Amino acid sequence: MLKGKTALVTGSTSGIGLGIAEKLAAQGANVILNGFGDAEGPQAAILAAGQAHGVRAGYHGADMSKPAEIEAMFAYAEREFGGVDILVNNAGIQHVAPVEQFPVEKWDAVIAINLSSAFHTTRLAMPGMRARNWGRIINLASAHGLVASAGKSAYVAAKHGLVGLTKAVALETATTGVTVNAICPGWVLTPLVQKQIDAKAEREGVSLDEAQKGLLGEKQPSLQFVTPAQLGELAVFLCSPAADNVRGAAWNVDGGWLAQ
Repeated sequence: MLKGKTALVTGSTSGIGLGIAEKLAAQGANVILNGFGDAEGPQAAILAAGQAHGVRAGYHGADMSKPAEIEAMFAYAEREFGGVDILVNNAGIQHVAPVEQFPVEKWDAVIAINLSSAFHTTRLAMPGMRARNWGRIINLASAHGLVASAGKSAYVAAKHGLVGLTKAVALETATTGVTVNAICPGWVLTPLVQKQIDAKAEREGVSLDEAQKGLLGEKQPSLQFVTPAQLGELAVFLCSPAADNVRGAAWNVDGGWLAQ
């Protein structure tokens, strides 16, 4: 379905971003990965997922808190792949503390990576998408883009802002072939969440299984983690002709979290 398209997925060397990138590659999209750490393994995973379509995989290690590096990444995408057709803004970090104790530098970093980076990638991707009259921008927000939790002021503010950015740009492109939407996952079993489970088990003196059920039980009625593969399949749908008129949506995939 996506053969000939190029997808740029930020924060995609593991977790949600890599899961989405693999599903896009399986539909024939070339993929540019971004993130820290090992890039060879994730690139091999993309090539394997898209083997039937002969997809290409690229990588750029732009620090998503730095606009100049984001601009360099888009220059790389233009030079090596001819531009970006599908933009998935997934890069994100977290810090938890009461607002009066929240370190200023942590606030600035969370806002820069979780929100401002999506502004910079969007502004850079939009001219090419408009020129081709086709594009997909998918912002990975969170259930915390729609509701709040204590101790997560920067993350909640950034994710609410990302949903707002999604809606505004969706209206700006409403009469074009470019769509802009947000996916709002609940708990996903990523390395970051596994650390929270490990810490909870140690703190409360319970098994990892009990800690996992306790974590999910606080918010997610299904008591099941959302998977990167599920989010990837939704991203594929949002790239399909069936989603041509899905614009400005904040689509929660949260095991019933927001239904409560």
